[in-house]
Amino acid sequence: MFHKMPFILLGVILCSSLLNPWIPEHVQSMFFAAALSIKSLIMFVLPFVIFGLLFKTAVQLSKSATRMLVYLLAAICCSNFLSTLISYNFGMLVHHFDLAIVMPQDQAGLQPAWNFHLPKCVSNSHAMFAGMILGIVFSLAKKDLAEKLVKPLEKWVHFLLRGILIAMPLFIAGFALKLSHDGVIVGILRDYAQIFLVVALAVFSYIALLYWSANRFSVFKAAGSIKNMLPAGIAGFGSMSSAAAMPLTIVGAEKNSSHPDVARAVVPATVNIHLIGDCFAIPIFAFAVLKNFGFAQPDFFVYLVFAFYFVMAKFSVAAIPGGGIIVMLPILESCLGFNAEMMSLMTALYILFDPVITCANVLGNGAFALHFSCVFGKKYTKC
Repeated sequence: MFHKMPFILLGVILCSSLLNPWIPEHVQSMFFAAALSIKSLIMFVLPFVIFGLLFKTAVQLSKSATRMLVYLLAAICCSNFLSTLISYNFGMLVHHFDLAIVMPQDQAGLQPAWNFHLPKCVSNSHAMFAGMILGIVFSLAKKDLAEKLVKPLEKWVHFLLRGILIAMPLFIAGFALKLSHDGVIVGILRDYAQIFLVVALAVFSYIALLYWSANRFSVFKAAGSIKNMLPAGIAGFGSMSSAAAMPLTIVGAEKNSSHPDVARAVVPATVNIHLIGDCFAIPIFAFAVLKNFGFAQPDFFVYLVFAFYFVMAKFSVAAIPGGGIIVMLPILESCLGFNAEMMSLMTALYILFDPVITCANVLGNGAFALHFSCVFGKKYTKC
């Protein structure tokens, strides 16, 4: 089913958009409510999936697991910082545009027919560290017991991931109807095409370069790696949540990597903190807003300070649509001098582009997992 998933998800999005005018609003509302319910279920089981994957990886890597975690955090910071610095050049380009951005009008939007919400017992970050630490402890103190625990955990994780894959088309259909009903997709293409083009070219060119370099500069292999990640990217676009698309990201990363255990561990650890899409989109939007309000572009030293705080703030981003901009507003205010009206426009722009940004985040996480598994996996297999 997985190799057909890109076509299934694309078909779902196209059908939802084209048929939207003929689908009764109460039916759309039911689809949207079902999608939100599925998302709540995914968010509820994600900590267990993360724990199982990282526990298994820690047991298998044992002595090197702690060192891998240190390398992983360092690599995430470096990748986010590099992406943010590169976006400075594109921000300067946007600042030379003749911009007069109009604030989008508030809309009530499509409302769900019902509300279903499961409480989240454990956060993803707690599950991540618990899985890694307990895996290390068990592998060192009770190696036989650890290996016995891995087998049932692996079965349960496989069962949960398979269930999520089966539910994914309905999940995407609900959000696609929501976007089409609210006119978000049309609004993006009509009112913000110029800025969208810059952001899209910048971030997706950079991501393509990452896949190309990870595949030893083979265009054919890079195209194959991107193809394996397309279901996850489409899921990210439709749901506007990297966490919700994580099961598909894991499957794609496993298919791309010659050391799937490392790739499988990297994805849960990076899903909410390694955000290439945000690192390009937010700075470029910031330059556009500065120009729109008649502010001069920040010099490189000011931007460097902004980039430092920006990268650190990534570790507290909420895993919800629009969550990437919420924690960044105080940084935009303190480092770049944003006022309340500028922050309001910035938030509106981000939310309008959130589907594209999340898609880039997901594809970027796949590229990061491929690079990291090639470097760290050399201790176990030849990349």
